[in-house]
Amino acid sequence: MKNKPKAKKGTALRIVRTLFSFFPVAMPLIALCIVFSAFVSSIPSLFMQRVIKEVQNVWYLGRWDGAAMWTLAKETILPLVLILASLYLISLLANFTYNRMMAIITQKLLYKLRRKMFEGMQELPIRYFDTHKSGDVMSYYTNDIDTLREMVSRSFPQLLNSAVILTTVFCIMMSYSVWLALLILCGVLLMTFASRKIGGGSAKYFLRQQIAIGKTEGFIQEMMNGQKVVKVFSHEREAERDFDAINDALYEDARRANRYANILMPIINNLGNVLYVLVAIVGGILIETQVPNFSLSGNFPVVEISLIVPFLNMTKQFSGNVGQLSQQINAIVMGLAGADRIFSLIDEQPEADEGYVTLVNAKEENGVLTEATERTGIWAWKHPHAADGTVTYTRLRGDVRFFGVDFGYTPEKTVLHDVSIYAEPGQKVAFVGATGAGKTTITNLLNRFYDIADGKIRYDGININKIRKADLRRSLGIVLQDTNLFTGTVLENIRYGKLDATDEECMAAARLAGADDFIRRLPDGYNTMLTANGSNLSGGQRQLVAIARAAVADPPVMILDEATSSIDTHTEAIVQRGMDNLMRGRTVFVIAHRLSTVRNSDVIMVLEQGRIIERGSHDALIAQKGKYYQLYTGAFELE
Repeated sequence: MKNKPKAKKGTALRIVRTLFSFFPVAMPLIALCIVFSAFVSSIPSLFMQRVIKEVQNVWYLGRWDGAAMWTLAKETILPLVLILASLYLISLLANFTYNRMMAIITQKLLYKLRRKMFEGMQELPIRYFDTHKSGDVMSYYTNDIDTLREMVSRSFPQLLNSAVILTTVFCIMMSYSVWLALLILCGVLLMTFASRKIGGGSAKYFLRQQIAIGKTEGFIQEMMNGQKVVKVFSHEREAERDFDAINDALYEDARRANRYANILMPIINNLGNVLYVLVAIVGGILIETQVPNFSLSGNFPVVEISLIVPFLNMTKQFSGNVGQLSQQINAIVMGLAGADRIFSLIDEQPEADEGYVTLVNAKEENGVLTEATERTGIWAWKHPHAADGTVTYTRLRGDVRFFGVDFGYTPEKTVLHDVSIYAEPGQKVAFVGATGAGKTTITNLLNRFYDIADGKIRYDGININKIRKADLRRSLGIVLQDTNLFTGTVLENIRYGKLDATDEECMAAARLAGADDFIRRLPDGYNTMLTANGSNLSGGQRQLVAIARAAVADPPVMILDEATSSIDTHTEAIVQRGMDNLMRGRTVFVIAHRLSTVRNSDVIMVLEQGRIIERGSHDALIAQKGKYYQLYTGAFELE
């Protein structure tokens, strides 16, 4: 299959580096505890061999009586048991320490990663969210984080534990008998081959399962957001069929992944059992034939029973840990895939911002603007000049000008062609035209959600590329066609426009927008809790709250993108009066399909296929009897 999903190389190393950078003291201590615990688990065979050897010597000497047994127990077995018991006690403490610390560290790691992802996500350009499904992005925070948790809390410690045990046990085996150790090695190679073949197939489908889960969650979220549309068009069955297709793909990937995973462990276990029997048979033959033994320690000239018994235990331990490692393959693969997606979100390039002109509070004395520390009601652009080191202040007036602007969301398709706009402070500029003409795109460029391909945009005479984006957007108020309200009270949603606004300022903004009357009639008034994007309000009420939110920010420039589209005719009259108050003294850009709302605009611009084809006042455009005249006299609605 082409384009098989896989984790990038270096992801595991990056996780380890991240752990050690976040927890520079705790991680080495945990690693030390795991290594010590694994080492203690590996050495009982040494003690067993020593005890069997001593008992064997007593037996061969024919001193098998009570006194000899007591001496053996007191001088040899008891000290060995006490040493082993002490080591086990320390190992128990080490196990408790690393398990407890690992649980805490895992949760702290996930907390830090979630925070890092969210902080990074806030810096991403709008283009990223236009090209990624929200459900898939949510999967980073849920499914991918969960697979990473499983890998860090269980798989990594098990990996280190098994690696230490395998290394230690193999060294002991080589010191006992190279021949038997080589036999074990052959068996392990066979087990590794089986793990690679079967585990590789499992890993492939587990990775595909990760991606399929993201697609499934994305589809579910789309259907939840679009339930009204689904029901209006009676497409419930079609939605179910589409979901079944996605769900079937997820099921198939999960079934194949778990099919491989479920047969891997029995195969490894049975290969371990076969290896155990082979060691017993070969060991028995070596004892019987008294073939000279070869060991790295040189302490075992021949194979004897004191060597075979602990060797069999080590064989079981060795094959068991190989099985443990193979069992962790799937968790590690899924964890690496999840970590790779998490790091890909963290590594996304943030929104570029080379701006250095900032928005500051200012005061004016003798016609000269200076920066103020307190809120004065006067805003100014602080413009440092690198050439001579001076700083100039330009009063924020709301003078916005586009000069020959070209733009395309993709390089191969231009959306705006040679757009020039001149909006003086206090002017109301309206954009009309069919859907796709480029009206909303113009306001997106003013906010610098996207950067222009050619031309210039100046704000109070300053190229907006020089203005820091956060300050630029702080100077603009916007009411979108699609209203977004957050979980919280009505008052908190209005205050979102200006976080330090007082309750009275929020209520004044609501009165200005015409929202105060309906808010006071809510069960808890301004303290009414809104949930699920304000689903307990009507569409018009939600729009009024959004207008109040923009009003409390008190910006010099307002962008109204179909701000009254969800409001009935009676409510529109109320809102229009509030909007007129809100727009007084401000530069306002209005996007409207309902032409009756733009009649009092200072300038109306008619767009068609990304070009301004007409501009002028309502009366002037009517007199021209061009496109605007056709739209206005034909119907009050463009669409």
